[in-house]
Amino acid sequence: MKLFKETKHLVSSNVSAAERTVEEAERFWFSFVLYSLNRLSEKGGDSAQQKSDENRFTLCQILRATRLNIVYFFEELPQFVVKAGLVLTNMYGEDWETRLEAKEMQANFEHLTLISKSYKRAFRELFLSSDANIGKQESATGAPDYLSKYHRFGWLLFLALRVHAFSHFADLVTCTIGFVSVLAILILHVPICYRNFKINDSPHFVKKGEKGVDLLASLCNVYDASEADLRRTLKMTNKLMEDILKKRPCPASECKTETLEHIDTDGLVYFDGLLEEQSFLSNLSILENDYDDATRNRGDLDERLFINEEDSLLGFGSLSGEDVNISGIKRKFDSIPSPSKTISSPLSPHCHRASHVNGVLGPLNGKVASTPVSTAMTTAKWLRSFICPLPSRPSAEFQHFLSSCDKDVTNDVIRRAHIILEAIFPCSHDCSLTGSLRSANLMDNTWMEQRRLEALKLYYRVLEAMCTAEAQILRAPNLTSLLTNERFHRCMLACSAELVLATHKTATMLFPTVLGRTGITAFDLSKVIESFIRHEKSLPRELKRHLNSLEERLLESMVWDKGSSLYNTLIVARPALSSEINRLGLLAEPMPSLDAIAMHINFSEGIPTVPSLQKHETSPSNFGSLILGQNGDVRSPKRLCTDYRSVLVERNSFTSPVKDRLLAFSNLRKAPLQSVFASPTRPNPVGGGETCAETGINIFFSKINKLAAVRINGMVERLQLSQEIRESVYFLFQQILSQRTSLFFNHHIDQIILCCLYVVAKLSQLELPFKEITSNYRKQLQGRPEVYCSVFVDRSSTQQNGRTRQDHVGIVAFYNTKFIPAIKHLLEELDLSRTTTRTTQVPESNNSNDGPCPGSPKVASFPSLPDMSPMKVSAKHNVYVSPLRASKMDALISHSARSYYACVGESTHAFQSPSKDLTAINNQLNSTRNIRIKLKFDDLEGGLVSDSMVANSLYLQSGSHTLASSPGAALKSEQPES
Repeated sequence: MKLFKETKHLVSSNVSAAERTVEEAERFWFSFVLYSLNRLSEKGGDSAQQKSDENRFTLCQILRATRLNIVYFFEELPQFVVKAGLVLTNMYGEDWETRLEAKEMQANFEHLTLISKSYKRAFRELFLSSDANIGKQESATGAPDYLSKYHRFGWLLFLALRVHAFSHFADLVTCTIGFVSVLAILILHVPICYRNFKINDSPHFVKKGEKGVDLLASLCNVYDASEADLRRTLKMTNKLMEDILKKRPCPASECKTETLEHIDTDGLVYFDGLLEEQSFLSNLSILENDYDDATRNRGDLDERLFINEEDSLLGFGSLSGEDVNISGIKRKFDSIPSPSKTISSPLSPHCHRASHVNGVLGPLNGKVASTPVSTAMTTAKWLRSFICPLPSRPSAEFQHFLSSCDKDVTNDVIRRAHIILEAIFPCSHDCSLTGSLRSANLMDNTWMEQRRLEALKLYYRVLEAMCTAEAQILRAPNLTSLLTNERFHRCMLACSAELVLATHKTATMLFPTVLGRTGITAFDLSKVIESFIRHEKSLPRELKRHLNSLEERLLESMVWDKGSSLYNTLIVARPALSSEINRLGLLAEPMPSLDAIAMHINFSEGIPTVPSLQKHETSPSNFGSLILGQNGDVRSPKRLCTDYRSVLVERNSFTSPVKDRLLAFSNLRKAPLQSVFASPTRPNPVGGGETCAETGINIFFSKINKLAAVRINGMVERLQLSQEIRESVYFLFQQILSQRTSLFFNHHIDQIILCCLYVVAKLSQLELPFKEITSNYRKQLQGRPEVYCSVFVDRSSTQQNGRTRQDHVGIVAFYNTKFIPAIKHLLEELDLSRTTTRTTQVPESNNSNDGPCPGSPKVASFPSLPDMSPMKVSAKHNVYVSPLRASKMDALISHSARSYYACVGESTHAFQSPSKDLTAINNQLNSTRNIRIKLKFDDLEGGLVSDSMVANSLYLQSGSHTLASSPGAALKSEQPES
């Protein structure tokens, strides 16, 4: 009650900002208060602890009581975390956010959602019969009931492995190997009459030897898993069954049972009677009770719900039965974007080329169709195949660069790498742990050591490639300036560690953890991402997407946070901003020394951290004339580290918005990398007399403008505004960035874009309320409610008793009190008298020849964006593919279809999925026979979208048959990616 009463005043702001009813807002608030109480309440004394344990409740119980589902809960939780942050600090201490584990819980939920889907799919392929056979078995043996219990047994065994052997929040790759080990046990023990395959003639089991099928090698082939890791995990799973179920293991080679026929049993273990009728139900009950005992006092999510088919909690509507369209939210939680996050189009449906083998419908060659889980396993295989075999010390070629410096820096580089990676991947040395906690701790330490070694090898590999390229530019092997730069090395180590973490998809150590543990800032890291991608040729596409997504996150807001080294560069490049930067205290703290970090990792388990990044901002306090009604005060939540989004910018196409600097920036592409990390006051040799700080800020601003152009174009297209509006909004954004840079301090660039959209529309006399803008923004891939619900303001002009008041308000209040007063004089340069109409078709940004808005000669032309026009995908056939417009995506993707494909023409089979239609078309196009095939547009089968809907979604060309798919999708013989 204390927590609720002290935060109750924020409920009303949540109603207006999130457009909820009072009853809905209260239910959300009740759930947040109960969840925080459950996670943060401290217990004193044995009796108090026992009483507290008895009163504990799980997250599932909270959600049922408040009639909410998990997706909604995690969608809104970040706002509560910040809004109630001060109250939680006063009640529970400074470390309350770490103990709350909100971000870890969300990532864990996403991982388990993916794992459960993969487990269900695999179980059905291996053990479920066709519909016809199910009916026969049900009447004769009651098979479906037993099959469902076998399915539950496997999931409970997987949960036992997570509870007793894995860490609390295990990474996705580790969990996948765990569920594969469970599949191996089920294959060995489920009665053969329930199998849906023939072990010696199945595409799932292709690894064979003289003694029969190599079961583990075959499963590793299907799931791209490490055989050594699978054997080690299977050993732990067998030990759990021995300890929990009290079963005596027997070498499989000594057992004679039909389930082991045609299987090479060397190294395998068999448990007699494990799934036989007389003891199976008892074993199932033991696993249920074990999970209850292990999780009773943790207050976590009950992970059994993923096989309980509880749509009320996992569904995407509220438990009160409300029919709410949250397609944007669903896309975010329905799958984990490629490491991305995110990301390009990680949300494509699960689909593959199907084949019938032994009566089983499954993927060709036994390979798992592309899913977020299979993508993570494939990426982990790259790390295992390309990076792990490398030496753990600098190669001879790299040592040549290190020894060619003014002094040999080999030992310095090795020592630094050891210290920084030890700080990022710390090991626990708690000898007091016993039982399952000790086992999990040992596994955590092993995991940390493996990841540390992978990051080290990747760091050496990419750094060597960078040195080779740098030496070619300088035409000399002496790279002293670069190889002795502490900040550069830490950025490279942080980038390497982040890629390793992204490969394994951890639920903990989420970005920006690596920044705090290395002592660098977001602006520092943004300097090396592009070079890192360019110099590691073998980097998988998913990891490139992840780095691109990180760069987008850095540019949009993180580089503007307090404590960013951007401000240290700005005061040199833009001296006029120094007073404002100093007044707000935005400068970065000195980077912790390497010795200081070494001392911490040697003498304590703690890792040195950079001061937390708090949001601060100021702007002129006088009010303008373009005033809106207030929308309530709310505080800005911190960014979720599990937010993976698609990359929206071509990273290699950034150009300067200033025309007279285009030539200089083209030369900067070939400038030495060491100039990027040089002293800000040092003259740049290719910068036309500029300092390194000025050149760096100009390049940084060009990147910001390019990212803004992509997002402005997306919003204008979604809102169906004219090209003149788009150009005016982009021009205003550019002017604010160059002339009112302080307006970006501690703000998200999307907040500035939304305000620019509104003010340009208002001056153009368009009816475009803020509510419509924010509603459409939320549908964008990068759209999050906290961006417009919580905007930082600094009320220095209204300070009382000499104290500066800082607050967080809605986007409307920010627009009225800070945005308009700051940019009022810039609006005089806009002449929007002829932009008073909306359009139903926004021209292609890179194909448009239209000039600037009449009467506004200063409006900059909109930059060239990635080509979105139809692309011919067949040299022999008149077939085109084009990305699906965001404005049409919501209409094409139904609440349940989860498909990004729109097929034009007649379906190949009734009620067949669009992905299979595309596969059939691919097969026809790839056929060697010279047959003229026409795609018919006059008849659509049931279940497909209408011709008119699809036609409005495509860039149809005269005389061409056109297919639409998600961005990046292509019509080819390989199976579509998820």
